[in-house]
Amino acid sequence: MKNAEPLDRGDAEIYASWFKALADGTRVQLVSLLARAGEPMTVGQIVAAVPVGQSTVSAHLKQLAAVGFVLAEDRGAARLYRINDNCVECFPTAADLVMGRRSPAPPAAAR
Repeated sequence: MKNAEPLDRGDAEIYASWFKALADGTRVQLVSLLARAGEPMTVGQIVAAVPVGQSTVSAHLKQLAAVGFVLAEDRGAARLYRINDNCVECFPTAADLVMGRRSPAPPAAAR
């Protein structure tokens, strides 16, 4: 029998927040766009790439930033968004841990 112990509650809460943040198709598109862009993007650039309005994109970016998938930085009058590579790299690890598989990296790497 495999280890029948549940995840630590704190880790479970972190992972749940990640899964919740990605439980929306638009947010998944935004993460994908920023990960593939390879460089920071303005809200205007992001809006031009996805079929939703600026206020919706901004709200989704705020949610993604709250869990650490997206990082925001101010450059002059512009706010730029980029993917948080550390968090995205740990996401498959979180899924593995939830499913009881061994983790290739410690979950604390994304905190």
